[in-house]
Amino acid sequence: MAADTLGRPIRFILTPGQSGDAPAAPALLAGFQPQAVLADKAYDSNALRKIIADLGALAVIPSNRTRKVLIAHDVQAYRARNRIECCFSKLKHFRRFATRYDRRTVHFMGFVLLAAAMIWMR
Repeated sequence: MAADTLGRPIRFILTPGQSGDAPAAPALLAGFQPQAVLADKAYDSNALRKIIADLGALAVIPSNRTRKVLIAHDVQAYRARNRIECCFSKLKHFRRFATRYDRRTVHFMGFVLLAAAMIWMR
């Protein structure tokens, strides 16, 4: 999921449970003109950093501890990353989302979009 500065959901990509989040990141960023992209250590890859740089944005991603040469990041800006966590928390107030009540992807995604619209209307 991508969220704006106020922690409101902007874009969703539903992936299988066994896949990682980082491979979906380029698709989430496509078409955006962000000033900065905040993500956690799981998104630390040279390929993603290049995509972010090509967008003209600042990558605020802490280096993974397995990286040989650590890349510095803006610690103050990284503090705002909790807004995506708050966004997920807002979505989890909807029981149907939190328990994944809908088993079909199309039904679940439809409810996710409805819940996101309700968050935007608050």
